[in-house]
Amino acid sequence: MLFLGASMLTKLLLGFPFMVVIIGSLILYFWIFMPDFNMHVLVQQVVSGIKPPALVAVPMFILGASIITSGQAAGKLINMVKSFVGHIPGGLPITTNASCTLFGAVSGSTQATVAAIGGTMRPMLLDAGYPSAYTLGLIINSSDIAFLIPPSIGFIVYGVVTGTSIGELFLAGIGPGILIFLLFSIYSFFYSKFKNIGQLPKANWEERKAAIKDGLPVVGFPAIIVGGIYGGIFSPTEAAAAAVAYALFLELVIYRSLTINRLVDSFLQTGVITGVVFILVGAGQALSWLLSFLRIPQQILGPLFGADPSYLTVILIIVVSYFVACMFVDPIVAIYVLSPVFAPYVIQAGVDPVLLGVLVTLQAAIGSATPPFGCDIFTAQLIFRRPYLEVIGHTPPFIIILILVTILLVAFPDIALFLPDTALID
Repeated sequence: MLFLGASMLTKLLLGFPFMVVIIGSLILYFWIFMPDFNMHVLVQQVVSGIKPPALVAVPMFILGASIITSGQAAGKLINMVKSFVGHIPGGLPITTNASCTLFGAVSGSTQATVAAIGGTMRPMLLDAGYPSAYTLGLIINSSDIAFLIPPSIGFIVYGVVTGTSIGELFLAGIGPGILIFLLFSIYSFFYSKFKNIGQLPKANWEERKAAIKDGLPVVGFPAIIVGGIYGGIFSPTEAAAAAVAYALFLELVIYRSLTINRLVDSFLQTGVITGVVFILVGAGQALSWLLSFLRIPQQILGPLFGADPSYLTVILIIVVSYFVACMFVDPIVAIYVLSPVFAPYVIQAGVDPVLLGVLVTLQAAIGSATPPFGCDIFTAQLIFRRPYLEVIGHTPPFIIILILVTILLVAFPDIALFLPDTALID
């Protein structure tokens, strides 16, 4: 396994796409150490990873986010939030946090949120006097909220791998997502007040009414998705289809901003992103199968957990493992590979699978924004054309807040479990 790890790390450092890092390393491993291995089995494992019907929701949510990003919804949403909080200390960062939270109800993806909200908010933050490193740290980490607010691609993948209700996971992410938004906003308020930067002229009520008229339709997304799932009206897959229909209605009928060419581009972009996501899912399944076949988890985790692991021991080891893993690999792959590995210990310790799903997805989001190889860091580098050290320069305060949220979730599970425990989900 040292060879497999070294091969993956080498390819990662050389800049290969992550799907090549995994599949290429697996093929090389089989070729050298298992020359008689039937490669058809590898193909079967990749295909089996993308067969679960629940994954149909993934391209639907990606398409909905692509349609919204191509239109005016993101800008309208930002203007609405800014009209109410832009004049207070930290108003623009709070607008960024709130917009990422609400946009998460469209995209379910941290990277899509970095692109959609960050592309609009970063120039405003810079013009208001915020340091470049602060704006990048804020945008990258605020996008983590999108990974917890439904629809979350992370929750879909975790639910597929572990058999946990995706509807319950969606609802469980809302409380922690709102908590992160509040803590980020409090930090932004005091940071801005201390630095004496960022306050805009106060909008009058006429301006606020106009902003509400333009931006309120965007809030229909969380109303449809969360309300439909909570009330037992939609399954997660049906909610995904409803989100696409609403995105089309919003941009074609209400805002009238979506041309045929933009719509075609959205479909093409969805196809490309879905292909990447599904290849990563399939690659994660293949890697997970190999680790299980070689009995690596039993050799490592048995001594680590002991014969009778406690609840806190299991939680702590799993949380740290996902956090570290997602600093190096794509969150989808980490969830696919590690979840089956930890499953026996989770059952033995009696950990609630929904709570664990929230903790796992949160660690995946944190790791995505954490050096050295968090994927959101490189997304921000690509979009904003800024040096690596500048992108990560102001991430520590936000990461500390996210770790605090993790501790609060372990201490007070009802933050996540209240909504799924009261929902009308079959």
